[in-house]
Amino acid sequence: QVQLVESGGGLVQAGGSLRLSCAASGSIFSINVMGWYRQAAGKQRELVATIDSGGSTNYGDSVKGRFTISRDNAKNTAYLQMNSLKPEDTAVYYCNAVARSGGRYAYDNYWGQGTQVTVSS
Repeated sequence: QVQLVESGGGLVQAGGSLRLSCAASGSIFSINVMGWYRQAAGKQRELVATIDSGGSTNYGDSVKGRFTISRDNAKNTAYLQMNSLKPEDTAVYYCNAVARSGGRYAYDNYWGQGTQVTVSS
């Protein structure tokens, strides 16, 4: 099994910045993709950003140019630097990993518990 723990959420004013971290632990054989998704109240969960093991990234349209995803493979940790935050960025942010745990041949999808980001106007 793989556990994901997010940190770094909080309350920030519009135009400010936050940095989220997601640390993976457990019986990890390899991690393919790590990413961030968010879910605002009353809305569906949406893609924020993903990064694969080679460093290739993908961003949701609403965050392009403002958010940056990065990853430390040695630490099994992903980061999300969020700049120029807007009130519409307010949501619970979830870390996701597509990983292979020890003893399994298949890659599974793992989620963290989520961290709240609130942007005040």
